[in-house]
Order: sequence, then C-alpha cells, then structure tokens
Amino acid sequence: MVYSVAIAGASGYVGGELLRLLANHPQFEVKTLTANSNVGERVGSLHPHLTQFADRIFASTDADTLSGHDVVFLALPHAKSAEVAAWLNDETIVVDCGADFRLESAEAWAKFYGGEHAGTWPYGMPELIVAPAENNADARNHDDSGSGAALSKQRANLAGVKRIAVPGCNVTAITLALAPGLAAGVIEPNDIVSVLSVGTSGAGRTLKTNLLASEIMGGASAYAVGGTHRHTPEIEQNLSKAAGTQVQVNFTPVLVPMSRGILAVSTAKLAGGANAAQVRAAWANAYANETFVRLLPEGEFPSTSSTLGANTALIGLTIDEHAGRVVVVCAIDNLVKGTAGAAIQSLNIALGIAEPTGLGLNGVAP
Repeated sequence: MVYSVAIAGASGYVGGELLRLLANHPQFEVKTLTANSNVGERVGSLHPHLTQFADRIFASTDADTLSGHDVVFLALPHAKSAEVAAWLNDETIVVDCGADFRLESAEAWAKFYGGEHAGTWPYGMPELIVAPAENNADARNHDDSGSGAALSKQRANLAGVKRIAVPGCNVTAITLALAPGLAAGVIEPNDIVSVLSVGTSGAGRTLKTNLLASEIMGGASAYAVGGTHRHTPEIEQNLSKAAGTQVQVNFTPVLVPMSRGILAVSTAKLAGGANAAQVRAAWANAYANETFVRLLPEGEFPSTSSTLGANTALIGLTIDEHAGRVVVVCAIDNLVKGTAGAAIQSLNIALGIAEPTGLGLNGVAP
C-alpha cells in the first residue's frame, strides 16, 4: 500500500530532511508541502538539492490543504503543532516533529515552555528502554547471550498508533547514551552531567544573530546554561523510565561551527559493585539487535562526521577509574536520527512496515 503524505512546515531544515528521506521510501507518496512565510515559492529555492521536488510550490498551512492525506508530518514551532493537529481527523496519522506532545507532565510544560499543555502522544523513540532491568532476571544479569531481548522498549507502544511525538534531538543523544546503564543499575541516577556540541541547524532556519557566519565561525558558545534548556524535562522523563526511579540531569549544549550533528559527552557515577565487564555488557545487551544504534568496539569513540545523513547513533564508552565515573560519547545527525529519521522509523512501526524501510543503514547528507 502507498500512503499519501503532507508535510506542514516543509520549508525548514526538518521539513527538507523529511523530503530527502521520503523520496526513497517505497510506501509514502508526498502530495502536499506547506509553509508560512515561503508560501508560493518553489521548493527548489530553499532545498536545491531535492531535485525531485524542485518545481513543487509551497502551499499555505491550513485545514483544507492538509485534509485528505493518510499521513501528516508537522515540522512546526512549538505550540503551533497542537493548533494544526486539532484540524485533522482521528483517522489521519499525525507525526509531530515539534515539542507539543512529548511531555507527560503539564507542570513541566508550563515551567519550560509556558502556556497550556496540549497532551501526550505515543513517544517516537523505538529504542527507549521503558522498564528497568530488575523487572527481568535475564536483563538483570546483563543477558550474556547478547540478544537484547530481555529489555522492554518503546517500540512495542508504537504499533498501530495514529499519533506520534518525535523526540528532541538533544534528548535522543543523551537518552540513547545513558538509558542502558540506568536500566541495568550500573550507573547512579543522580549526578549525571551531559555536555553537547551542537550544529547550527539544531536552532532552525529562522535568522538569529548568534548564528551568522561572522559570529559562529572559529568559536564555540554555551547556551541555555544552568538547567534552562527546554529539553531537560524530556531527558529526565526518558531516563527515569529506564531507571525506574527519578533521574536528574545537568545538561549544557554548546553551539559549535558545524552545520549539523550532535556529539554528546555524558558522565555518571559508577554504581557500587559494578565492574567494567558489567558496564559494557549493559550497553551491548541493550543495543545488540538494534539496527540504528551501534556500540563501538572498546576504546573507540564516535565522530559526528560518521553519522551525517544517516539514521544511526554511534556510542563509545569507558570508565574513568580516577573519578569513579562512566563516560559515554554519543554521535548523531540532529536532523536525521535526531528528528526526521526517527519520525519515519516510528511511522514505519505504527503502520507495520519493516522498520528500516526508506532509511537504510548509511546516509549521505546534502
């Protein structure tokens, strides 16, 4: 079966990445592309690399334009997604790449975003561990077979759903990096610190003075310092599920002069009694059967350049014996595994399509 698709907000970076990936998907046909300030312009004027869609015209984002599609992707600013989603009927599959439906706590939404909480949709991170290892004896023993089958994953909660909330890109990098250790009990749930090097596309396409070439080239700058980044409650929500207890994270993003990619360096206290073999087994077990998350060989650590254009997360880890901490390095492409790729991966699951369809194992960024 071929499903008709509309992308609301197709003029932005995420919308363009959705288009790039959907062009190679055999079961999705892109029918409609909408925008806001770019209505009436050619797609090729903003996404010249997408030659297949170059002569398409951006339509207005309204209820009539979006109606009648099997699938609607929302690549819109926060708060706007909830408004647009309300226009669509219950039979339409809606995939929100924004923040509106990720959080379970209305209080956390009010604190970090402001305004009324729109609700919570099924969460589009298939690899998320949603139950701690003590709920399963095989997982507690780190599953020496390496099958990874013992752990409960979010994937099981996506089959057949009509609404999907795609995770934040920073959230993805930190969650995939730390969830296995928390689920297995080999790292402590407090005193977790993550510092992320983030490419400029993570800030979206809207002109910002601090993203001008003259400001960003040759320098790096921290932002949302002091626990103020809006992804913080989402990270803690995910990691708390994996740990089975409340987790607190100190998270600082650093804007660096690269167009795309995230390199997350996360550290956590080694749990009492855990040894190096158990630490590595926790991550090996968690990701043994995952197509898009790879634990690198011991002693190797990833680079963002190795993930460009691909729906993959690469992870390296070690123990800092001097500090008694586990160090995990995770690299992703913020526009693919961090957003558009995760959206399509989750949609595939919802529709019963083979999970890697249209995504492949490798990618070449435009």
